[in-house]
Amino acid sequence: MSYNKPIRRIAIVGTGVIGASWAAEYLARGFDVIATDPAPNAEANLRKYIDEAWKDLTSIGLSKGASRDRLTFTTDMKEALSKADFVQENGPERPDFKIKLFAQMDEVTPVDSLIASSSSGITPSVMQTNCKHPERVLVGHPFNPPHIVPLVEVVGGTKTSPEAVQQALAFYASIGKKPIHLKKELPGHVGNRLQAALYKEIMYLIQHDVLSVEDADVAVSYGPGPRWGVMGPSLQWHLGGGAGGIKHFMDHLMDPLAAMIKTLGTPHVTPALKQTIVEGVLREAGNRPVDELAQEENELLIGLLRSRAQAENGTTKGTTKQVAA
Repeated sequence: MSYNKPIRRIAIVGTGVIGASWAAEYLARGFDVIATDPAPNAEANLRKYIDEAWKDLTSIGLSKGASRDRLTFTTDMKEALSKADFVQENGPERPDFKIKLFAQMDEVTPVDSLIASSSSGITPSVMQTNCKHPERVLVGHPFNPPHIVPLVEVVGGTKTSPEAVQQALAFYASIGKKPIHLKKELPGHVGNRLQAALYKEIMYLIQHDVLSVEDADVAVSYGPGPRWGVMGPSLQWHLGGGAGGIKHFMDHLMDPLAAMIKTLGTPHVTPALKQTIVEGVLREAGNRPVDELAQEENELLIGLLRSRAQAENGTTKGTTKQVAA
């Protein structure tokens, strides 16, 4: 089965925070979007989220044809999926729920349309268990919020066709995302595992009174964090090797690093540790509500991504390049 068909109409299944963010992103890229969710007030909440996100999307750069008027909503999932060229699922993170939902979606979605899940931890092999056409089921896991953060992790299950994976990668790239292909399924995929690995050590350091919650955040966000926002850690080691680059690093610096890795610890996640972190985070946040902090983060992320786009395009002025759907 070939999945290389024009994508014009995207169905969003589940319109919580992730689904709403995806809907906003697809509208900004010039697609027709039909969303479905059985929850009370789902449509009103979705449209409110999109209205609030539109300012950021406009700052990033809208594609030709972008319009909030291209959104429709229905509580009838069959209606939403029956003519969809691509499906982005965002339902509850429960394996039993996903298995049932994917079997239902598979029944009513055109057989040459991909069905992608935003699942942050459930593997596609589980979700495609009862599907008649499991070869087009995969994970397209974004980082929150999807309408701003470019990363998408694409993972196929045991029954997913290679063609489906390649088409999903090509589609996400075509709308300006940064898709990566995970060649094996792992709980939590890759991005969340990397976050968990770092936070494991942070909790260990806090628990052993090496530093405070606030100083741990400063250590990351004003140390390696900004560098990771420019290039990944392996490429950073290439710079760390000086004129000899990554080979010099591996030959002369990796052994000391490997020795330090052996000293990394495992925290005991106790009620006391949890409370210490809660108190530290609330001190950091002060009186600023979560929504205010999230908007501040979004604005800074957009600035960083704009600077990266300008550097990649060899420019120093202007806005990020618009992406045509």
